[in-house]
Amino acid sequence: MIRRLAVAGISLAVVLGCGTLPAVAADPAPTADTTLSAAPDVDVNEVKAHLNEFSAIAGRNGGNRRSTGQGYDDSVAYVKGRLQAAGYTVTEQPCTSGCTSGAGPNLIAEWPGGDANNVYMFGAHLDGVSAGPGMNDNGSGSAALLENALTLARQNPTLRNRVRFAWWTDEEQGLNGSDFYVRSLSSTERARIKAYYNFDMVASVNGGYFINHITSSAAAPMKAYWDSLGLQPEENTEGAGRSDDYSFEQYSIPTSGYAMGASARKTSAQAAKWGGTASRAYDPCYHSSCDTLTNINTTGLDRASDGIAYTIWQRAVDTGTGGTCDTTGVVANGGFESGTSPWTGSTGAIGAQSGQSAHTGTRFAWLSGYGSTRTESISQSVTVPAGCTRATLSYWLHIDTDESGSTPYDRFTVKAGGTTLATLSNADAGSGYVQRSVDLSAYAGRTVTLTFTGSEDSSLQTSFVLDDVTLLSD
Repeated sequence: MIRRLAVAGISLAVVLGCGTLPAVAADPAPTADTTLSAAPDVDVNEVKAHLNEFSAIAGRNGGNRRSTGQGYDDSVAYVKGRLQAAGYTVTEQPCTSGCTSGAGPNLIAEWPGGDANNVYMFGAHLDGVSAGPGMNDNGSGSAALLENALTLARQNPTLRNRVRFAWWTDEEQGLNGSDFYVRSLSSTERARIKAYYNFDMVASVNGGYFINHITSSAAAPMKAYWDSLGLQPEENTEGAGRSDDYSFEQYSIPTSGYAMGASARKTSAQAAKWGGTASRAYDPCYHSSCDTLTNINTTGLDRASDGIAYTIWQRAVDTGTGGTCDTTGVVANGGFESGTSPWTGSTGAIGAQSGQSAHTGTRFAWLSGYGSTRTESISQSVTVPAGCTRATLSYWLHIDTDESGSTPYDRFTVKAGGTTLATLSNADAGSGYVQRSVDLSAYAGRTVTLTFTGSEDSSLQTSFVLDDVTLLSD
């Protein structure tokens, strides 16, 4: 993970040595949901074998794998060799603009088969900082991704969608490799990417279980897997805008991913449900020389690796259950983090504004709130997949008002086409966001315009603050 804020308040008494990670028994596969059995159990010992190799590479090259050094180039060569031997088409993409001088290439691998117009990308940054070998940051994400790619090759299932893997250069210097990759794509090529999944620091020793954009449809399979283990994952607020998923978000490509935390400190509530030590950094060796093989949480690494596999299988593999109701990215820019497109109407309501806060991320749509007669609406057209027997539009809404009593003076409506599906008012105000939903099942196979409207009368403000709009399927 790139450092955007200075790491403060962490005192390390010892510097842990390098070594070889021992083999361990993996977590048992979850049994609560029989649909999870379609995905393979990724062998965490194989993941750790890749980490052992990354550690050895760093040891031979000045103790690090920085993007401008031989340690990075050797890491690229190792990953590329394993992928080519497994049958992947592998491309080294030099970063010719925006990267640190001398930075090595991105590595892109695509498995043949599946609809090339529906691409699901899975990525991790392969570089580390100069201070140490970078085993958790980000050997962990790179190794988990590599073993998932090799597992897919060994299983060789029939694919309904295309799977593409990426290992990014120069992330630690400013997300430069992934930014170059997305910028280099044509608009048509970007449109083919239905979701991008990022894995950065998935083995933090005092870690938590965090998911990027946890309420989005892109995140649904990732959350479903960790939910099946009873982990109660949380939104990855610490990592927002700090890893390679942000490069894709800038172009309105849906994103999600796993993380276990960096320099932020675990709360007492998190320690109670996940274990570990409260008030201590998730990774006390973040960007330090002690980020060695002894700085790896094997249990977390195992759970992330298996969750990646589950997501690959849900998004791309023909499991014989149809798979025709994929709602990923149906609502574009539903978290408003990528500007205003494709929303139309009162788009000046979208942004990071003082006086209100986002549900996740930093941006939201603030409709009304003027204390005078005013109506504001935002809309976008969506196509509900034809195979959806049930499709639910989910959104988070905070209603903040100066009105009193139960009389509905100011109103918020949700429409599909010309049909009003939900009406709320100042009488529904509360202290925070509430997740709400409407049923769009009747629109399966149809394109419909969704419209959110806030309207006020002539006195006393009511603000309707909207965030994290997504289409979900049961």
